[in-house]
Amino acid sequence: MSDVSRRVALVTGAGSGIGRATALEFARGGAAVAVLDIDESTAAGTAEMIRNAGGQALSGTVDIADERSVRAAVERTVTAYGGLDCAVNNAGVASHHRQLDRMTLDEFERVVRVNLAGTFLCMKYELPALQSRGGGAIVNIASNGGLYAIPHAPAYVAAKHGIVGLTKVAAVDYAPDGIRVNAVCPGPTRTPGFEKVAAGTDMVATQEAITPLGRLATPQEAAAAAVWLCSDAASYVTGIALSVDGGRRA
Repeated sequence: MSDVSRRVALVTGAGSGIGRATALEFARGGAAVAVLDIDESTAAGTAEMIRNAGGQALSGTVDIADERSVRAAVERTVTAYGGLDCAVNNAGVASHHRQLDRMTLDEFERVVRVNLAGTFLCMKYELPALQSRGGGAIVNIASNGGLYAIPHAPAYVAAKHGIVGLTKVAAVDYAPDGIRVNAVCPGPTRTPGFEKVAAGTDMVATQEAITPLGRLATPQEAAAAAVWLCSDAASYVTGIALSVDGGRRA
């Protein structure tokens, strides 16, 4: 568990999966957490879990594809806790399993709008809040699809590659402000969404067979990497895209 005590953290997509695990990990490390999700009820559920364990949390809704929604969510966090020290931008959407020439422009633009432009919007409002605190850390949850191809996922892969590039530019541009910006690139992770898609198929066995560690990640393992990158233990780490993939990229 990383020490993030006396810090304020914001997590998007925190109602389930890696986002929920990240919010819980921040709380275990001593941070006050703004739990944000497009689904108000799931965000409230995560915040309640944190408070029941003795931690500090507030919940709220955010649509990361809507600039006004993102600005309001960051402002609510800063108002409630007096500032912002860490942010994990986890919210995103998957895309349909099809090749590029069979994808509509509307679908391509939707996936890029949410995943890439949404991450941009989050950073646009998080960065000034971190600057006002004299520094901090941002982690963008990308994917191993941000490092290499995933067949039949052109919009998703394009957006996730864009997130990795955006992360690197921000890391360089905001380093003088004491702000570190990194990406976590999980491989297949056993989130509720993944389990739903895999139900009744051999997907889990197939993915485990091509993973050197012989199993898929848990949401907690991706969350631990994200929170570590926000902690002082990673104080000289910025601009990286960290694979959490059981050795698949190797």
